[in-house]
Amino acid sequence: MRNATESFVRRVRSQLDALSATERQLADFVLEFPGELASYAGNELAELAGVSPSTVSRFIRRIGYENYEEARRQVREEKENGSPLFQTATEASRRGQLVATHFQRSQANLASTFDRLSDRQLGEIVKAIIGAGQVLIFGSRSSHAFAQYLRWQIIQVVPRVTAIPGAGETLAEHLAGIGERDCVIVFGTRRQTRQMDLLLAGASKAKAKILFISDQASPDFAGATWSLQCDCRGPGLLDNHVAVMAVCDLIATMVIEASGAAGRKRLAAIELGHEETGEL
Repeated sequence: MRNATESFVRRVRSQLDALSATERQLADFVLEFPGELASYAGNELAELAGVSPSTVSRFIRRIGYENYEEARRQVREEKENGSPLFQTATEASRRGQLVATHFQRSQANLASTFDRLSDRQLGEIVKAIIGAGQVLIFGSRSSHAFAQYLRWQIIQVVPRVTAIPGAGETLAEHLAGIGERDCVIVFGTRRQTRQMDLLLAGASKAKAKILFISDQASPDFAGATWSLQCDCRGPGLLDNHVAVMAVCDLIATMVIEASGAAGRKRLAAIELGHEETGEL
């Protein structure tokens, strides 16, 4: 019996050496276009792959599914979870209108995301960041870039800002020092690592303030002090993160403007240091 947690692609790859010639032909097709399984009935997939419907049925059972619909359901779930491997070419791409379509999707994502924001909520977030004992920012995989960017911007006026974990560091080394006065910012866009859940649990236990920034395809975190959901639907193989970056820019701008005399003093010292060292 196959492991129920195995991905569809892993199931197929694990059986390649045991397949007949026609089953291998079907396997090669679904490995190249695994997302197609969610879109077609069994006889349609057979026609696309150039095999018989009975070959599809044998193949599905061989890789551990009771029937075609069970396999199709798993592929649909994995596709919804965001794996680029399971995304298909867009109609816009086939029509040669990809630039316009990406622009329109970016505009729509920005509009719907910012429509859910409020000055009051952002004001509370900014106040918490400025007044925190330390600000810890986390994001893994593609969200790692957002964590680094936000830290880079607000550290100009807020001195104790860290993107975690750093190279060679563990989360436990940071969790041990979190307290009630701290602010933890977590980017929870889909397909995060297990580290995110560990950090959220630790920050909640420490009663730190938590800002959770995610997309609408990802589950929210009920224990967050503030939750900001960004629209990240993309017209192609990848999520569109324009709205996430715009939210980062908004928060950073508001933090810099609200930092007051202490922030301006720190920013002035940094700029003076740039002049004296010639780093820039």
